[in-house]
Amino acid sequence: MPIIHQLIADQFGSHLGKYQGRLKLTKQKEVLAQAPLLHLESVLITNSGVSISAEAIRACVEAGIPIHFLSGSGTPYAALYSAGLTGTVLTRRAQLDAYRDLRGVRLALGFAGGKIENQSRLLKYVAKYRKETDPALHQELRWLAGEVVDHMEELCAIDFLAPREGYCLDDVRDGLLSTEGRAAQKYWRAFKLLLPESLGWPGRQGRGARDPFNSALNYGYGVLYSQVERALVLAGLDPYGGFIHVDRPGKPSLVLDLIEEFRAPVVDRTILGLVNKGVALQQDERGYLAEPTRRLLAERILERLETAERYETKRHPLRAIIQMQARHIATFVRGEREAYEPFLAAW
Repeated sequence: MPIIHQLIADQFGSHLGKYQGRLKLTKQKEVLAQAPLLHLESVLITNSGVSISAEAIRACVEAGIPIHFLSGSGTPYAALYSAGLTGTVLTRRAQLDAYRDLRGVRLALGFAGGKIENQSRLLKYVAKYRKETDPALHQELRWLAGEVVDHMEELCAIDFLAPREGYCLDDVRDGLLSTEGRAAQKYWRAFKLLLPESLGWPGRQGRGARDPFNSALNYGYGVLYSQVERALVLAGLDPYGGFIHVDRPGKPSLVLDLIEEFRAPVVDRTILGLVNKGVALQQDERGYLAEPTRRLLAERILERLETAERYETKRHPLRAIIQMQARHIATFVRGEREAYEPFLAAW
């Protein structure tokens, strides 16, 4: 029986149950997958037609295995965790206190800086493979990568002024969001040059997009979201107590903060690679991604998370790096770490 770390349940009419120390996914009499609880790290349910037994839920809760639910468009709408994972009161108190002082500003700068740096690095990564085949495109991508990373100067200015002016998050958030947005405009302009014209890509669109590439990005971010949320909960943090993203009922602001460092190296790189290799992003008659495409995207992104990257002098799977970054947030807000440094991908 193969070892499964991330179990995907995506077929309408399938059932997830527990059987002799493992989860078994079946449809009628066919066994679709079996995952020993000993090795399983998370369950991803991506179809509203999947049922799950109370016994399977209890087994996951007792083993500390989260169960995440995604809509057909990739929007996370529920997650099940063991209640004991949310019992780290000291970390959560420190997290909420950090919002009011310089720690919150430093975290917000780290998240925004990591996003911008990794966007620039991804453009450099794809550019180097076009140096010989398309020198003009190589040069344009390098130029746009430089334009993206130039916005780091604005973050450095905030970092310099914040302690001298006594800034808190409310004083710097608008500037941070403006800087992020202008860097993103240049980043997505580069994608326009990289994508086949046949895709008819209208530019970056978030929730509700119906074109295949934006739909794939949004779905991929949903898969990544579940991994980031899991890491934050395991680190004892409140996923809803963010720093860059504003507080709103039901909005997982800290998940949306930390995910920024990982969007480009995990999701954007994976889906861009699929498209440039000629993989079709199939859609149904309503304009949603077809079930085989959704499964392919989930599998490839989870595979990407198992890829090792250099991190703190060693190589670790990206999935583990996300967990370590979450722990760094926790130790930083508790005053056990001097600074929070974002993850920067190799290129």
